[in-house]
Amino acid sequence: MNLLIVDDHHMVRKGLIYFLEAIPAFKVVAEATNGQEAIELYDQHKPDVVLMDVDMPVLDGIQATTEIKARWPEARILIVTSFADQDYVIPALQAGASGYQLKDVEPEELVETINAVYKGENKLHPHVMKHVLSHVTYDSTKQRLNSLTEREVDVLKEISTGKSNKDIAEALFISEKTVKTHISNILSKLELTDRTQAALFAIQAGIAKPIIL
Repeated sequence: MNLLIVDDHHMVRKGLIYFLEAIPAFKVVAEATNGQEAIELYDQHKPDVVLMDVDMPVLDGIQATTEIKARWPEARILIVTSFADQDYVIPALQAGASGYQLKDVEPEELVETINAVYKGENKLHPHVMKHVLSHVTYDSTKQRLNSLTEREVDVLKEISTGKSNKDIAEALFISEKTVKTHISNILSKLELTDRTQAALFAIQAGIAKPIIL
């Protein structure tokens, strides 16, 4: 698995690289000190997972995540930061981050999170989850959920598990083309931009269980 490490603190960045490269399954292909470098290096290397800090000079992690996801929707970005407050968490997830971990996480949990994000799952630190659950009011969420058809709700539930279009098609006994149509309708009706936001919405709506380390 090819990784891109983005952090403006030299010791943190080198520490992450030293730890992750000791794991046979991981290879750090590049390191960046700010969000602008992250975009340029993503373009060069197309890593499998980006470990992105939030508070950085030139371009912060949230802006960089937004830009990367806009150019490469398939990008998998894991936020790794010291900030657990809502002002960072919600914008990062809205930008398209697939996971959010704090820098005090246990090493084995970080490895599990990276693997989960690589597989398309959404992994959040427990301290972060409370912000996600409180971000959208119950009534608003329920109203938006009711705009979906029964089959669209089924597809939304499958999206929240990190399944690919092919896997969803097999699980629901429909074609991949039909799955794509349903996903397009779901994103449009819920006013969301990608599958990660759809998965988070499913958690907020109570139709999917959060995956928490």
